[in-house]
Amino acid sequence: MKKKKSSYLLIIVLVLALSVVVSGVFVIEKIGLFRATYDSNSANVEEGFLDSLIGSKKEISELDKEDYDRRMLLLANNPTQTLATSSTSTPPVKHLWPADGVVYPNTGAILPFNRIIAYYGNFYSKKMGVLGEYPEDEMLAKLKAEQDKWELADPNTPTIPAIHYIAITAQGAPAPLGKYIIRMPEDQIQHAVDIANKVNGIAFLDMQIGLSNLQTELPLLEKYLALPNVHLGLDPEFAMRPGDLPGKVIGTYDAVDINYAIDTLTRLVKENNLPPKVLVIHRFTTKMMTNYQDIKSVPEVQVVIHMDGWGAPALKFGTYRTVITPEPVEFAGFKIFYKNDLKQSPNRLVTPQELLDLRPRPIYIQYQ
Repeated sequence: MKKKKSSYLLIIVLVLALSVVVSGVFVIEKIGLFRATYDSNSANVEEGFLDSLIGSKKEISELDKEDYDRRMLLLANNPTQTLATSSTSTPPVKHLWPADGVVYPNTGAILPFNRIIAYYGNFYSKKMGVLGEYPEDEMLAKLKAEQDKWELADPNTPTIPAIHYIAITAQGAPAPLGKYIIRMPEDQIQHAVDIANKVNGIAFLDMQIGLSNLQTELPLLEKYLALPNVHLGLDPEFAMRPGDLPGKVIGTYDAVDINYAIDTLTRLVKENNLPPKVLVIHRFTTKMMTNYQDIKSVPEVQVVIHMDGWGAPALKFGTYRTVITPEPVEFAGFKIFYKNDLKQSPNRLVTPQELLDLRPRPIYIQYQ
């Protein structure tokens, strides 16, 4: 009789265990079957959230804070302090980078474990960047070649390819919306995301808001930004104040504007259980971004201030030292113009090694 009762109990336990497993799988499916996760030490994107937990038995790694700190110091590229020869020790040198007050990102952060190599532009225009200038296969081959150059120059930092797509373009005329902008159709935005997926990369949706505002335009992109591999770019050059027109005056964002974007991304990360987002902000003048010290640092968003000026190497490096180095936020970026940078003597592009010599070293590289 005891054996019979034990058998019944065993069957009941097995049935209950199976029901828990099935219900657990159902919950995972409901919260996002194809929600990707990033390994903080790898450039690879896992395409199946469910597979990564069950099929491949791969566990999501915790943030390696020791590696994060080490990489942040390497990016700072601070000079080695000379030791004092006298008995009196030299006071410690206060470096601008790594920036003060930056919090550790959540698990799955892309930076500083990887360097983002981005191609920029709009599919409708051959003049706005390489995305619209070349057929897709040729463009992707060029992007891969740039990745190879960077991994050769800095073999300890894997690269991630990025499609940096201008989803809202500023215009010289009022355009249909009366805001001097044109919003790209959804099929074009989805095409940018699809290309990024094709190369196991990430996508950025860039905003040139003209006479509109972030509160109006950013919510229109939320359904894409809720995807795990879609990130955000803000272009202050085309964020106009009342009475100014795109192309006539250089626009500006204040920390208040940038924090609005950070708050939006933070909410999307929390609501959709996503790895941290990357926010890229273009800059080539001091007035393009004001009150940098008030920009928030949160675990859900990694902020890159991106040097967006063109010209000869010396001019670009000078701009970098003027608008990036003195006002540390979190990470630095650098843009290379395939054509405009060749217009001034010595008529050449900057090299990866030259950029690795900068203080700080850029971790986001964009080609236009």
